[in-house]
Formats: sequence, structure tokens, C-alpha cells
Amino acid sequence: MQSRRPLFGQGAVSPGLLGVAAMLILLLAPAALAQAAAPEVRAPVIVEQVGTFNGKQVRYRSVVAETVVPDPDGRPGARIVSTAYLAQDAGNPAERPVMFIWNGGPISASVYLHMGAFGPKRIAFPDDLDADTTQLPVVDNPHTILDVADLVFVDPAGTGFSRVMPGVDPHIYRSVVGDGQQVAAFIRRWLRDNGRLESPQYLFGESYGTMRAAQVARTLLEGPDPVELEGMVLFGQALNIIEFSQRPGNIVSFAVSMPTLSALAWHHGKVDRAGRTLEQLLDESRAFARDEYLRALYIGDQLEPVERQRIAEGLEALTGLSANYYLAHNLRITKEAYRRELLKDQGLILGRNDGRYAGPPSEAPGGGDPSNVIADAVQRGFKEHLRDNLRVDWQDEYRFAEFPEGGLEGWDWGATSPFSDWPYMQLVSEVMERVPHFRVLVGVGIYDTSTTTGASEYALAQSGWPRERAGIAYYGGGHMAYSDEASLQKLMRDMRIFMRPGQ
Repeated sequence: MQSRRPLFGQGAVSPGLLGVAAMLILLLAPAALAQAAAPEVRAPVIVEQVGTFNGKQVRYRSVVAETVVPDPDGRPGARIVSTAYLAQDAGNPAERPVMFIWNGGPISASVYLHMGAFGPKRIAFPDDLDADTTQLPVVDNPHTILDVADLVFVDPAGTGFSRVMPGVDPHIYRSVVGDGQQVAAFIRRWLRDNGRLESPQYLFGESYGTMRAAQVARTLLEGPDPVELEGMVLFGQALNIIEFSQRPGNIVSFAVSMPTLSALAWHHGKVDRAGRTLEQLLDESRAFARDEYLRALYIGDQLEPVERQRIAEGLEALTGLSANYYLAHNLRITKEAYRRELLKDQGLILGRNDGRYAGPPSEAPGGGDPSNVIADAVQRGFKEHLRDNLRVDWQDEYRFAEFPEGGLEGWDWGATSPFSDWPYMQLVSEVMERVPHFRVLVGVGIYDTSTTTGASEYALAQSGWPRERAGIAYYGGGHMAYSDEASLQKLMRDMRIFMRPGQ
């Protein structure tokens, strides 16, 4: 699908979330860390390798390395283990981009983007969604952007091999701000240690990782040596999480979910395809949601019966569920309910992360997620890649995820009262004000029921970001859209364009 906004284009910052005290901590942190006894770190595991990417043969070095980063008080706080792929004989390092990449959670390791999209090796996902995924091979990834940029995959403390330092309370990192401080400190140290402070620098975050990207970009501007990024990619963006999490009273969330429901109905053959393409259906769904559906939800109980019937019939035509269902449910359906209802007559539930997948419901919360086969395949493949290609034989556990006590409720999201806001969008606005060349690309899978296309479009429309420096790109997959071969290729093409000088 084509972007509905230009993909790319062409002041002082307030303390924001960090506050004046935290700014002083950041100013003092490097000196405090230097005075502390430097903890020992494991020797990096370095392997010289070669691959062909975008038709170009590249000699590169894989580096699995441990980096100690300071906590907010400047003391050693965490050991961050990253995996970097660095091209050799690639010209002037000051001109070669570096992209820092992570997944979400909170908190998960970076293996999904690593083995699904960007790494020089990847999982060979089949186009057949019903194929057996238990034995998918690890193969060369000719699409990765290693021909034009170096790649650094970051595992936050508690995931992968990364850990908080002995005696450090892990709760200091179980928040948007603390998590961002940790990763920003890692980026500063990595750039300095690898002589890449002058290189063009980019962030790529997925899901919760988009919140991390916003916080990291903002945090990197603090202190005596601000790091001004070139841009960041928000893939499966979650900055306006309040609009897609579907709290019952938030009528906007029902309207912005419409394009996703329509895409799923199309994929599963539950809407009339005659005389229109998928793109045309999605345009109809957007227009109906904006101009008619949202208005009807706003009017609420005052809506006339004839109009209520007409809206219900419109919903049926665009989502594949009967008008009677909508009339019985106050013209609403959550994304979770839609996953259960669309193929209910077949005894199937749709995937949460990728609604193209369907399977029998399980005993897991919400009926389970049939699209979890993607993550399972990545985890199995990464273990093989770690052993055979990265040649890491460390005996400690590689953790794919670590959840805070209390689950998502145990994470500090930043709001402190019912009157607070979740200012993730504002973090990006502050970076754009401070860094005139900073650009943002939002990427979204059209079959993703977690972070939806409509919510991303709404986020951009409400962001206030300069239109020439922010855009959106669509992919024909789900939350991890790169599991679809065509979407992976498109994503890599978009990344090459995004990092091209002058774009």
C-alpha cells in the first residue's frame, strides 16, 4: 500500500519528564561513573563474516559485547549486552549511519527484529500461513540494510544476557523514564567507545519500543554533550496507546480500529470483494469511521433508531459481522471481541499480533494468540544463530522477556493522577523542536490488532509534528509485519530511503 502522507521530507527544550533534578544527575553521571571502580566485563565475542546484501558483497564483523552503563545517580547500574554488525572497509565512519534497534514488551529482547528483519541471518517464514513453523530454517538475509548502515541490537537489562548490577534495585528501570535512561546511557557509551559520535544515528523501536525510542531521543539531548539523532522509526507505534487500548468510554478508539477490522474481514473472506480492491475498502472504512461512525458514537443514546440501523448495516458491510450484533452491542466491538467473533462459527479465533492467523482458542488469557508461532520460531532460530554464527557459548540464560512484578500494572508509565497525560507524543515534539533535521517514520502492519493503522494515522494527525518530517508506511502483515516476505522487502527499501542523505 502507498503512504497516505509523504514518507519523508524535509529552540530550547523544557525539562519535561526528567525535571531539573534529573538534568543535574545526567550532568554529573559521567564524572561519578569515572570515579567509581570500573566493573569487569566479559571479553566481546567477535566473528569476521561475509554476506551479500542488496546485491552487494559486504565483509562485516559481528560483535557481542557487554557494556556497563550508569544508573540515574551515576553509579554502575546495568550490564547491557548488545549485538552489533559492523561493515569493514565501508569508507569514512563519520558518514556511515548507525541504527540502534530494539523490540518492546515491556520488556523483551531484540531477537524479533534481529532474526525477523534486520539481521544478516533471518528466519525463513513461509508465505503459507498454515505451514508448519516448528522447523523453520535460519537463512541468509539478502534484504538487510547492512550494505548501507551498521546495526546495533539492544537488549535492556533483564532480557537477553543483560542484567542489572549486583545490589541495584531493578525497579529503577521498570518505568518509561528509567528504561529510557538506561538505553540512552548505553548509546552514549557505545558511540564513544566505537568512535562513532560523528556518524549519522538512528533509532528503530517496535511496539513498546516506540515509547522507549521517544524517551531515549529526548534523554540523549540532555547533559553537556547532547546527541542529536537524524531520525527514528516507530514500528507498530504505541505512543498514543490510550487511543488503541479501547477503554470502554473512549469512542475514538472504536472509530480508529475500523480499518484493521476491515482488513481482517477482507483477508478472511467476510466482506464483499467484488468491484473494489483492499485499498479501496480501507479508504471506505476510514471515511465511514471518521464521517459517520464517530458521529453516531458521539450522539450515543440520542441516535434515532433509523440512523442506528443504518450505521449497524454500514458496520456489517465493512467488518463482516452482522448488523444485529452491532445493534445488540451499542454499535461497538473491541478488537479482542472481534478476534473471537469473526470466525466463531468455525470454532476459530484470530491472532492478536497478526490477525491473518487463525486457530482454535486456548486456555490462555483472551483465548490465546495463534500468531504466536512467529515469535516461537524466532526464539528457536536465535538460539541456533547465537551458537553457530555469533559463536557465543556463555553459560548464563538468554532471557527473551522479563515482566515486572504485577505485569503491565507494575510498570511506571508516567502518569501520576487521573488528571495526568501520557506525553509520549510530546517527547518527540520536543526533539523535533530542538533538532531541525530530525525525522520520524511510522510503520504499521494492516493486520495488526495490537497497534492499529487507524490509531497510527490518528496519532500523526494529532501530533503537531512538521508534515515534511513525519510520515507513515503500511505493510501487508501484522505486528511483526516483516514475517511477510513482501513486507520485509518493502521495509528494507523504506529504511534505505529513510537514511539517504537529503531525504
